[in-house]
Amino acid sequence: MISLADLQRRIEAGELSPDDAIAQSHAAIEAKEKDVRAFVRHDKSAKAQASGPLRGIAVGIKDIIDTSNMPTEMGSQIYRGWQPRSDAPVVMMLKRAGATIIGKTTTTAFASRDPTPTLNPHNSGHTPGGSSSGSAAAVGAGMVPLALGTQTGGSVIRPAAYCGAAAIKPSFRMLPTIGVKCYSWALDTVGLFGSRAEDLARGLLAMTGRTEFSGIGPAKAPRIGVVRQEFAEAVEPAAEEGLQAAIKAAGKAGASVKTIDLPESVQEAWRIHPIIQDFEAHRALAWEFSEHHDEIAPMLRASLDETVGLTPKEYDEARRVARRGRRELGELFEGFDVLLTYSAPGTAPAKELASTGSPRYNRLWTLMGNPCVAVPVMKVGGLPIGVQVIARFGNDPVALAAAWFLEDALAKSG
Repeated sequence: MISLADLQRRIEAGELSPDDAIAQSHAAIEAKEKDVRAFVRHDKSAKAQASGPLRGIAVGIKDIIDTSNMPTEMGSQIYRGWQPRSDAPVVMMLKRAGATIIGKTTTTAFASRDPTPTLNPHNSGHTPGGSSSGSAAAVGAGMVPLALGTQTGGSVIRPAAYCGAAAIKPSFRMLPTIGVKCYSWALDTVGLFGSRAEDLARGLLAMTGRTEFSGIGPAKAPRIGVVRQEFAEAVEPAAEEGLQAAIKAAGKAGASVKTIDLPESVQEAWRIHPIIQDFEAHRALAWEFSEHHDEIAPMLRASLDETVGLTPKEYDEARRVARRGRRELGELFEGFDVLLTYSAPGTAPAKELASTGSPRYNRLWTLMGNPCVAVPVMKVGGLPIGVQVIARFGNDPVALAAAWFLEDALAKSG
């Protein structure tokens, strides 16, 4: 992978020009795209900007996010050739920081579940995950140092785990979702992919100007609560192996590690996530469902057909459950700096299964709005396995520092 932090240091030291850094990404895309298929658009004319902390940094943009100079097709034939008039605010944040938008990355249709043509960069017979398939694969394959994705269930953290990349799903609404095709306004969250936690911190600092992302380093002896989410069904042995490796490395490096159970109200929040997601999806995709029903991708169309009967009463009760869950989860963080859990149920499923994998270990944290950082741990059978670090809402720097600590601990443990 390409490290954003390393590129920045080399550019600042005069060892690498911003133009040469962008040229490296162009060359990597040309060399690898035919095997990975991460991009729906590659702007071969994209050049480095003259200034800004992200000058020389090539960024891939998930194709549900508006760009003024490239179509935004949302993975759907309904929007084939659709050209927005303006950039989404999150794209402008990147441009104002000096980043170069090098292309649009693949997305499942409307960031839902139908697989894209993208292949896992570690094994082309397996999925890269979804819905941010192209962004995760582009970073995991070493094409770009930074990419934008979105998460409504598990669409940033899970594909990061499958592709061996680091990623952050920030606290809800830290990054604006205006100009991003809506699926669920209570859940949709813009996230970043990079090679490690330091890259994510630098990316967020440059984009947001939030000083709390400046000077982040590895946490010192963090208090870690391990959550296995038994209510979310069993994991594959590979996922448990990855979690155990992370626990062992963290403890050896000086962290306090304790296995805990989540409160009943939080477990109940996990159950009702799909009610909120599906109820809002019917409103967000009302025009497409009514006017272009048969053109909607098959798996998404079937899901919308199955959930058409959800009622406002069910939705309102689900929101009440979510509020109770957030309140009790906040109290849990009085005793821990971060929580640690699986990023995915196992390694990336085979492509022939036509699945981007299950979001069942991610969806609770999306609903709760907490910042989550994906940390690659190891490979099992040649495929990456990762874990996720979760902090209290608004404590994104704490999540990144703990993830950085865990990366160092894993590196030392071999």
